[in-house]
Amino acid sequence: MSLWKIAFRSIQFRYLSSILTAFSMSLGVALIVTVLVIHGVLETSFNRSSQGYDYIIAGKSSPLDVVLSTVFYIRPPVGGVSDTYLQKFRRGEYRHLVDEVIPLTIGHHFRGATIVGTTPALFEKLRFRGDQRYSCLEGNFFKESDPSHYTAVIGSQARKKTGLKIGDTFTPQGMPNPDGSVSEDPDDDHAPFKVVGIMNPTGTPNDNVIFVNIEGFYDMHQVQNKDQDRDRTHDHKHEKSYTALLLFLARNVIKPEGTAIDPKSPDFNPSAAMQERAYVNMSATELPALLDETPDIQAVSPVNEIAMLLENIVGNIQMVLLFLAVMVVVVAGIGMMVSIYNSMSERKQEIAIMRALGARRFTVMSIILLESILLSLGGGILGLLLGHVSIGGISPWISQYTGIIVHAWDFQLNECFLIPGLVILASIVGFLPAAVAYKQDVATSLAP
Repeated sequence: MSLWKIAFRSIQFRYLSSILTAFSMSLGVALIVTVLVIHGVLETSFNRSSQGYDYIIAGKSSPLDVVLSTVFYIRPPVGGVSDTYLQKFRRGEYRHLVDEVIPLTIGHHFRGATIVGTTPALFEKLRFRGDQRYSCLEGNFFKESDPSHYTAVIGSQARKKTGLKIGDTFTPQGMPNPDGSVSEDPDDDHAPFKVVGIMNPTGTPNDNVIFVNIEGFYDMHQVQNKDQDRDRTHDHKHEKSYTALLLFLARNVIKPEGTAIDPKSPDFNPSAAMQERAYVNMSATELPALLDETPDIQAVSPVNEIAMLLENIVGNIQMVLLFLAVMVVVVAGIGMMVSIYNSMSERKQEIAIMRALGARRFTVMSIILLESILLSLGGGILGLLLGHVSIGGISPWISQYTGIIVHAWDFQLNECFLIPGLVILASIVGFLPAAVAYKQDVATSLAP
């Protein structure tokens, strides 16, 4: 009979204590798996959310607040950018540094979903998960040529929150108060928007958003008097400002022979450029320094701010949770050592008989160590299953409240180190009872 089988039979003989020991180990492993997977998905989602554009142009404020308000929509809008700057990026002094600029205006909610005014260019230019395009599950994105500006596209999670479907209309509500109520001016009559598209899930904060045509966003405050309405529209043209501008820097295409071509030049061939490499125009990287000299706006790099957020805040939280999870596993390991050690007094005759039948001290010691390893492996495998099942169980809640999509089968590379780590831990905690078995005297144990 092999040593592994003898160790397994020993575990079967003490099945109740063995099950409890392995289960306590599995709880710690499940906690480690949950922390690793959720942190990994969270980090990936944060990084996805910052991809696609180079800078956020916003009012002077904390750069992190700018990112949290315009990328994740979890902070109130900060400052504002006047339409004058939008025109400078499109046709003015900064035009040569910019490939595309997309305005965002955040204000209003509907049934818990943030309403964001923007242009159709957002869906054409923005990417997620590397180079994936935004698409519609139902309907289509609104267009510049729509007869009515009062059109909307809703994210997959916003659809669940609001219950809206294609063809439905809704009236935007005011910003929520800290107590959850919504501030609404009784004299403020909002024009209704019509849902023309429902977006496919992306796993980004945009899933929680209702995107509306930015022209309709500014024109939705109706008044009864037509003359007043004309005056109000005229005022909007002069007073219009945006929460932020998403900036795509100009890029040069580098041919294989090393020459650079400006994408805006007449000689630029988009089909040929697919075989070539695009790099940010070096002169465009000077834009943040130029804008820092202005009194009211700044350029914020979402990639840098999110990296700092993950490193300084989220990363520290992960380390604390991992430390606690590892301590749970260590305590379970100590409990396993105590359980095996306490059983040694009951197994004196068993070990003595094995020795009398010719088993060497090292063989007996190996059986005890293998028993410890089997318990750890059993608890580890069960913990991996419990962890991923738990992630699948809480994924709808995570998706509903954060917009981050987590699946039970999401796997992190660090999980590969769990089983080897458990084997090492089992060898350490099993050494003491194995040493006791090694030193046990046969004659004393068999004496009546």
